[in-house]
Amino acid sequence: QVQLVESGGGVVQPGGSLRLSCAASGFTLDRYAIGWFRQAPGKEREGVSCISSSAGSTHYADSVKGRFTIARDNAKNTVYLQMNSLKPEDTAVYYCATGSRCYSGSNFRDGFYLRERGSWGQGTQVTVSS
Repeated sequence: QVQLVESGGGVVQPGGSLRLSCAASGFTLDRYAIGWFRQAPGKEREGVSCISSSAGSTHYADSVKGRFTIARDNAKNTVYLQMNSLKPEDTAVYYCATGSRCYSGSNFRDGFYLRERGSWGQGTQVTVSS
């Protein structure tokens, strides 16, 4: 069965940190670019970050630059999102998705675009609250 599974979400105080994981089963991630997205209640889904298949390029939404770091370990078939200095506005369900390539540009709403999105995970809840 081909699937992505996100984990690592939880409840954290403002200023805290979490590390999300996106693990693949049934296929290998190394040929895919991976994007992280989030959706807060009542809001549209937005892009958070994207990493190329080789990890040679990474992209971030302006709202998370300097606070979040995306990385991948192809040997473990997993992509990570390290989230530091969390804010209440980071509260959302976080999803990962496969794609063919990441593109960056100011013409993209999120500052980047993940092309040819394929598999999506079920999401993991991140709540930032005091």
